[in-house]
Amino acid sequence: MAVSREKNAPHQVVIVGGGFGGLYTAKALANANVNVTLIDKRNFHLFQPLLYQVATGTLSPADISAPLRSVFSKSKNTKVLLGEVKDIDPKKQQVILGDKVVSYDTLIVATGANHSYFGKDNWKEFAPGLKTVEDAIEMRRRIFTAFEAAENETDPEKRRALLTFVLVGGGPTGVELAGAIAELAYKTLQEDFRNINTSETKVVLLQGGDRILPHIAPELSAVAEVSLQKLGVVIHTKTRVTNIENDIVTFKQGNEVQEIASKTILWSAGVQGSPMGKILEARANVECDHAGRVIVEPNLTIKGYKNIFVIGDLANFSHQTGKPLPGVAPVAKQQGEYVGGLIQLRLHGHTLPEFHYTDVGSLAMIGQNLAVVDLGFIKLTGFIAWVFWLLIHIYFLIEFDTKLVVVFQWAWNYISRNRRSRLITGREAFVEPQPINNNNPYQATETKQPVKV
Repeated sequence: MAVSREKNAPHQVVIVGGGFGGLYTAKALANANVNVTLIDKRNFHLFQPLLYQVATGTLSPADISAPLRSVFSKSKNTKVLLGEVKDIDPKKQQVILGDKVVSYDTLIVATGANHSYFGKDNWKEFAPGLKTVEDAIEMRRRIFTAFEAAENETDPEKRRALLTFVLVGGGPTGVELAGAIAELAYKTLQEDFRNINTSETKVVLLQGGDRILPHIAPELSAVAEVSLQKLGVVIHTKTRVTNIENDIVTFKQGNEVQEIASKTILWSAGVQGSPMGKILEARANVECDHAGRVIVEPNLTIKGYKNIFVIGDLANFSHQTGKPLPGVAPVAKQQGEYVGGLIQLRLHGHTLPEFHYTDVGSLAMIGQNLAVVDLGFIKLTGFIAWVFWLLIHIYFLIEFDTKLVVVFQWAWNYISRNRRSRLITGREAFVEPQPINNNNPYQATETKQPVKV
């Protein structure tokens, strides 16, 4: 049953999703004459761009997270609600959370995106992606368990598979993960083991396109590729993965089919709009693209409903360039601020021109003292780009105390070249090599010998 509302109650804004889009919409409405309800199935905002540093032991999950109630503790018009939206009724203007119903005057859907395995969802078990804290912890478990298992493995072929890391997807996440794992193996862990030489580790990056980091200038992409190769990363471009099974990655380059034996396969190749897109498609008759993103109007509303906005990674906004805007934090931030401003103007009978994204540039960390930054009017590489990358990410972190912790941790890592968060947690701490079990990606397997690449 819906809760009855007072006749003269303030305008009710409901935001679904506490990522960058939802967060900055709520922040833009913090002093407005509206009531804001922010709903998320997690009680914290997660700084996703640094998840790879959790996955590789540089930072802990708390370093890149901020409790939503803490963020909005001084915003008296904002209520945080922990829950998962199961349905939306656009005609009754209600969102449904199980047995609870929340009414709205304006609805903002900012639930982001999930991994896409391009129809091969069975690969998820063997090649996890990186979107949540749980994903990062699972990746960290797999990465460090692989080294521990290799330390106890006497069979050379099995040890080689344990020390081979394959990353599928050459965007920012894949590039940053590849660089971080290479630095772990070739620098951080070299003195930690007695039975293995971690410099024998092989890090392989598979990219479908003709270059890594395709969203930045070609010359910077080339610099990033050379920098990764100097770190020891093997890069295969124009590559299509055709199968992942039994610790074997099969991929095709031209007409040549190759295989790599690896106990640790990580996915960063594609995204799929959250299930909220399908709910809106069914309930509001909106159109979604092939990736499940909602086609939005120039002002970020959905067709037929001027009081429902879709922003962030779930939105397909193609009005500016003819192509969807990239799924990056600055896009969601600007869209959130735009929607927050538009809602306030509407209450006074005004409006805003259509949304326009201001590209603030692209950047990616390659490794210690190595990064590439494309600001359009200037391009940076090397140490200067690395410092710029650090400053930008510190700026975007939400809470002040979190910024201090991250700055201190990065400074200590820089001086000591150590990573304090190399903890193996999750399903199991260590597994002795034994006959294959598909529920355990670290158990040894007697498979055919793959073609070496």
